[in-house]
Amino acid sequence: MPRQARLDVPGALHHIMVRGINKANIFDDDQDKSRFLERLGQNVLEGKCSIYAWVLMDNHVHILFKSGKYGISAVMRKLLTWYAQYYNRRHHRTGHLFENRYKSILCDEDNYLLALVRYIHLNPIRANIVKTIEEVDRYPFCGHRAIVGKAKHPWTDADYVLLQFGRTKRKGLMEYRKFMKEGIGLGKQPELTGGGLVRSLGGWSQVIAKRRAGKEEEGDERILGDGDFVHAILKETEERELRQLKLKRSGKTIRKIIDEECKKAGISPMEVMNGIRRREVSRLRATIASRGRTELGLSSAEIARHLGVAASSISRVIERIEAK
Repeated sequence: MPRQARLDVPGALHHIMVRGINKANIFDDDQDKSRFLERLGQNVLEGKCSIYAWVLMDNHVHILFKSGKYGISAVMRKLLTWYAQYYNRRHHRTGHLFENRYKSILCDEDNYLLALVRYIHLNPIRANIVKTIEEVDRYPFCGHRAIVGKAKHPWTDADYVLLQFGRTKRKGLMEYRKFMKEGIGLGKQPELTGGGLVRSLGGWSQVIAKRRAGKEEEGDERILGDGDFVHAILKETEERELRQLKLKRSGKTIRKIIDEECKKAGISPMEVMNGIRRREVSRLRATIASRGRTELGLSSAEIARHLGVAASSISRVIERIEAK
């Protein structure tokens, strides 16, 4: 059975799981983990995402974050491609490092945010790396340290997490620590590592009870949430796909946008596509990049290939436009 397309809804909460191929290690030492975190932070800030929890284990990674305007795919693709190249180069190896696809579960934030924060941050205890919350405070490769103020990771939104526990930072921190300690005995909680109806309702007994009561719940293996949440996400996804399909059928392409804007500005498309840095051409390129992103949903790399500049330049241009 073919795999379903990943749900990449902008502004949604995603639980990302990355594993080494055949359960092999993806980190050999602290330097590997530090470089991964460095790149993760850079890509998250560029993608305007919000990270609430994360942990690096030797052979897998958990990340809980709310995606930015353009979803999670671009952020994760850039991160994992860069890291695999770095790791293979440093350790003199070739071939795949990660499983074919990272796992992404779109989660109902209202019902699962705090449970997922705790589940992810208790990984070092479940793996017997440390035994107490106080030791997790000192574990350098877990977002818990940033939440409790023991480490500085500006891309971890500690304030948002603590705000869920209290109106003041002091109160939030106290309640957060209490919440974490209460979760130590909960074990692996497989319901928090996937989606689907059984996980979302808390087991088959709940599914059966709902059916006996004549209540049919919609479920999806890519989503952790109740039937109403699943329905809303699938409807939004379907509407977005229909919009993209209409654009394709209309024949609109980045090349047509280039021709349209160049005609308006009285500038040759060749100037735009050959990386000419004249001020008027740069402004025109920014307009084209913005339309390519908003109307066609193209990545910075895809737009850059047509405009003769680096993808990072396109990303900066789009960020400046969105900030206005």
